[in-house]
Formats: sequence, structure tokens, C-alpha cells
Amino acid sequence: MPYIAGVDSSTQSVKVVIRDAQTGVLVREGRARHPAGTEVDPQHWWVALQEAIAQAGGMDDVSAISIGGQQHGMVVLDSQGEVIRPALLWNDTRSAQQASDLNSEFGGDEAMANAVGSVLVASFTASKVRWLADNEPENADRVAAIALPHDWLSWKLTGSTDIKDLFTDRGDASGTGYFDPVTSTYRRDILALALRSEREIILPRILEPHQFGGKTVSGIPIAAGSGDNAAAALGVGARPGDVVISLGTSGTAFAVSQSPTNDPKGEVAGFADATGRFLPLVCTLNAARILDAAERILGVDHDRLGELALACEPGAGGLTLLPYFEGERTPNRPDATGVFAGMNLSNSHRENFARGMIEGMLCGLVDAVESLINLGVQVDRILLIGGAAKNPAVGEIASALFGRTVVLPPPGEYVADGAARQAAWALLGTEKAPEWPSGETVAFTSSPTPQVIINYRQLRDRTVGW
Repeated sequence: MPYIAGVDSSTQSVKVVIRDAQTGVLVREGRARHPAGTEVDPQHWWVALQEAIAQAGGMDDVSAISIGGQQHGMVVLDSQGEVIRPALLWNDTRSAQQASDLNSEFGGDEAMANAVGSVLVASFTASKVRWLADNEPENADRVAAIALPHDWLSWKLTGSTDIKDLFTDRGDASGTGYFDPVTSTYRRDILALALRSEREIILPRILEPHQFGGKTVSGIPIAAGSGDNAAAALGVGARPGDVVISLGTSGTAFAVSQSPTNDPKGEVAGFADATGRFLPLVCTLNAARILDAAERILGVDHDRLGELALACEPGAGGLTLLPYFEGERTPNRPDATGVFAGMNLSNSHRENFARGMIEGMLCGLVDAVESLINLGVQVDRILLIGGAAKNPAVGEIASALFGRTVVLPPPGEYVADGAARQAAWALLGTEKAPEWPSGETVAFTSSPTPQVIINYRQLRDRTVGW
């Protein structure tokens, strides 16, 4: 049986899974850490990928590989294929003003949303390109090619130094801000506006989901790969009508859709998915790290935080958290900070604090799903994935806040698994992957707690401009 490798090169780490292409059985896996920060030398990703592959037992018996990676990050290359400066990651908010400027210069938010499916915010690659042009013109003048993290890693695997060999898929390209997911073509007019230059820039060629883009130095075919959320949707087996809530470094709510979306309010990004469909998505900057902060403050571990949260009533005794610890993308408040409101002598204890932190983190995702529904996106199921979803309190509290059943799929490396499915698709020639072993699915159905959402939204709206 042929083996395939799937890679998740995320913000914090890289994971490699090696599976049987036909049965999906996990054969082995490996991982390695990435450095912290919102600006990273891509060479760190390459070194970590080699470490993770080695930990996974190497790829001598692997027949195909595909990479899923963090979206939006700007990797700028010179004509020789050398990295010009450290990559600005999706969570780097320094280009917020540039995003606003580009939207305005292009004709306004509605015009931008109609062109690329999304209103630009600091996360998008186009915004970072404009920041480069404004703040590092000497580096901007050297740019010959622009890649995303997964594009660059796939290209590095080939051993090529020719920037014309870069390749990608429409799912990841749709997060650049200069790509039209409906026509699957780059909007070079927007890129030129961002770079303040009309000169020709090499962009990765767009592959079909089932295509290979090249081979590794040892001859292993490399599939198109995709962005992390598109890969996760493929890995979890999401179908039209499913909304996936992913609680990683960022919090995302995305839905598999047959139809494209464009939201002039800028809440929903109109991305493409990894299968030829669409992936309307809402992203918040603050998710799992909110729970990390709660654990540090309370001096407890992951499980104990959940126990404390479940030991008190919904609403945390009146405590309400606005979780903008790292600014925020949705709503677009890049300079905001977190706010804990409603504290008094009677509610100031550990249990309320723990629950308030979890409720605050999740309330932003409730708003996200509401934004999808307002655009006409079908919502039949809510699937909860990501590191923070493993907390014993999150599923139960999420069901209460969403007011509907929330499903936790079996634990897995969904981005890496999605990349592996894509590699299997390209290798076997069929989109319909076998029903890979799944394990136990857990469903939570809790009594709705609408007052928690009301309190959260009142605090959210009260802090506009803070």
C-alpha cells in the first residue's frame, strides 16, 4: 500500500503525519517547534520541517506529500530566490493602516470585497506588501517574487532556486488579497497598487486540487497544498452545511459552500477551499492563547482550568471578558487590548475567572457564526476543533453559547490530515478519500445562555474606539 505524507506548518509548530493512502491508517508522525513572534525568518520553518520529517521516520517509503500552512504570511524573494527579509505573519498587525489605505484607494470596501471576496485587513498579504513599500522601499525594490509560507516550503522541497517554479492552490492564494477566488486568477492591479510598482512580480502558479506541482529532490511528487483552514476542512471531512470552529492560535469559523461570498462589512473573508468550492471564513486573533493566559494567571493546567470553569454558573457571576489580548481582526481593532468587566467582591474568585475567560474567547466565535448566517451561509452542524477544543469545559460551554449541538470530532491533526488527503487524491486520482479511521465523536447539547452573549456584545460595543 502506498504511503502519503501530510504537513501542517502552523504558527507555533510543524506536524508531519504519514498515512496509508488507501486506508488512511496513521503509520507514524513527527513534530517540531517554530519560534515565537509575528515576524519569522522562513529558514526556521525549513529547519523545523526537516526535524519533524526525521522524527516521523523519514520519507523513503512515501509516494506523495502535500503541505498545509498558515495563511497570509508574506515571504518576499529576490531574483535569485533568496529571502529578502523575515516573513510578516498573519497575526502581525503593523499594516492595519496600509490595509485601510488600499481599500480606499481601490474604490472602497465594497469594491474590494467584490474584487477579491474580502475587505483587506492587516492580516492579508497585500496589506503587508504595501507596508513593505512604505517602510522598507529598498527591500520592496528587490522583490522579484512573493510566496506564502506553504508555497515557499513546497518550493524548497523541490530543491529549485528558480522562482518561476513556485506553485500553490486557489485556497491559499485567496488569502493574499490580490486573488479572485471566483475566476481563480490573480488581481495584478491590486498587487501593483500595494507594491506601488507596475513591474512584473512572479507569483506561484495555481494548481488544481488534484495536481502535483513538482517533486522533492529524492523524487517524491508534491501536491498543491493549501492554507491551514482549507486543509483543516478537508481533514475533518467538512461538507456543505458544516461550520468548523477552529480554536488554535487564532479562532476561525469557516463553512464549506458551493457559492462564493463577498462581505462589504469586512467581517467574512470570501476564501476558496481546497476542493474547488468556497470557504467563507471569519477569523479572530485571540483563541487558545486566552486559555494559556488564564492558566498562567491561575497557576493551573489545562484540565484544571476546565474543572474550575464548570464549577460555577453560566455568566461567571457577572464577569465578562473582551478577549482582545493581541488586538483583533474581527471586528477590525488592531490596537485594542483585553477588557475584563463586571468585577466585584462577590464574584472575584477562581471559578468565575476561569469560566469568564472561556466564555469571552468563545463569544467572538458566536459573532463569527452570526456573520456567516447573515450572508446566507447554510449552517447545519457546528464542528469544534483545535488545541483549545480539547479543554474539558469548552465543548459544553460552546453548546450553551451557540444555542445548538456542538460536535467534537475525534482528536487529530486536521490540517496535516487534510494535506495528506490531498496528496492521496493526487496520487490515486480520486477526490473521494476512503473513510479513514475516525474514533469517537462527542456531541454536546447544553441549555442556551443568551444573556452571556448579550453582556458580551454590550461590552464589545461600549469599547469601540478604546
